[in-house]
Amino acid sequence: MKPYLKRAWAEISLSALRKNVGTIRGLNAPSTELMAVVKADAYGHGDERICRCLAEECGVKYFAVSNLDEAIAVRGFCPDAEILILGYTPPEYAHEIAQYNIIQGVVSTEYAQALTGSTDETIRCHIKIDTGMGRIGLKHDTPESCCNEIAQLCGMDGLHVEGIYTHFAVADSKNQDDIAYTENQEKFILDTYDCLVNSGISLPHVHFMNSAAICSRNSGRSTLARAGIILYGLHPDIGLEIPGELEPIMELKAVISHVKTVSEGDFISYGRTFSAKEGMRIATVTIGYADGYSRLLSSKGEILVHGKRCPIVGRVCMDQLMIDVTGVNAEAGDIVTLIGRDGNQRITADELASVYGTIGYEVVCGISKRVPRTYSTEE
Repeated sequence: MKPYLKRAWAEISLSALRKNVGTIRGLNAPSTELMAVVKADAYGHGDERICRCLAEECGVKYFAVSNLDEAIAVRGFCPDAEILILGYTPPEYAHEIAQYNIIQGVVSTEYAQALTGSTDETIRCHIKIDTGMGRIGLKHDTPESCCNEIAQLCGMDGLHVEGIYTHFAVADSKNQDDIAYTENQEKFILDTYDCLVNSGISLPHVHFMNSAAICSRNSGRSTLARAGIILYGLHPDIGLEIPGELEPIMELKAVISHVKTVSEGDFISYGRTFSAKEGMRIATVTIGYADGYSRLLSSKGEILVHGKRCPIVGRVCMDQLMIDVTGVNAEAGDIVTLIGRDGNQRITADELASVYGTIGYEVVCGISKRVPRTYSTEE
C-alpha cells in the first residue's frame, strides 16, 4: 500500500518553518514572545506536524486558534502549550475550556458572566478590546472607561484575567490615514493597559501585533507577537514587504495524466470557453477545484512544467484541468508545480491570489483535505 495517492499533494518544508520562526523572533523585541497562530489547520498546512515542530523544535510556547475544537487538538499535540481561543466558544462548553486549561478570549461582560455561570471551575481569559476592527470586543470611547469595565471583570468570581488584546484592521497598509488609524488603535490599548496598572492591576499580557504589525511597526510593548500568515512565508498583503528571509513553506504538486494534440478550432473543457487558434499540445493535470485549486484560475493561471510557465486553457474542472504544453517536452507521469519553485521559475500563493482577486490566506486555507500533506525536515 503506497503512503499516499500521487495525484495531487502539498509538500511542507519544516526546515523553512524553523527558519521563518528565527526570522520573526529576530524582528521582535527580546521582551516579546512569539504566539503562533495555527487556526484553520495551521492555515491549511496541517496542524499536527506544524504544532509539533513549533513546540518541540522551535521552543514556541504560545499558540492561538479560532475555536474550542482547534484548541483541544493543539492541546493533544502540545501538552504544555499556552493556547488562546481568539473566537467564540458557547458558554455551555465552559467546563471543557477549564478542563483542557485553555485561555478564552472574552469579548464582553455578558459573555464573561455566561461562561462563569456555566461551570464551577475558573476560566482563564484574555479580554478582547475593539479599538477599531469593528468585529468583537469591549467597545469604549475612552481608555479610562474601558479600564473600568476590565477592572470589574478582574474582580469577577470564576474568571482569571491574564491579559488584554486587540486586532489591527489596516496594519498592512502604507496609506497615511491607515497608518494613523493603526497608531490610534495601538495607543488606545496601551493607554488602557497603563490605566489598569495605575489602578493597581498588573496583567501579564498586553498584545496587539499581528503579522503585518510584526513586519511594519514592531513594538516592544506587545508581550506577544501573533504571527499568522508570515509564519508560513506569505504576505499579510501583497503590497506589504516582508523580510526576504521569510520563505513560503508549502509547495503544491500534481501530475500530468494525458497529453494530446488538438487542431485549430478544437474546444477545451466545459462551456467551450477556449478554442484553439492553431495546433497545440494539451496536457491534462490531476488537480481541480475540489482540491482547492480555484475555478477562477480558468484560462488565467499558469503551471510550471520542467521549469517553464504553461497557461491553463479552458475551465478548471472538479478534479482536472488542462494546460498548453506546446513547445514543452511534457509527458504523462511528469510532476508539475502549481505553487512553488521549478528551476528558475516560482509561483506563490500570493501570485495566484492576485490573479483572481483574493489573498494568499484563502489560497492555502482552501487546499482541501483530500490533498495529502507531506513533510520534509531537510535544509
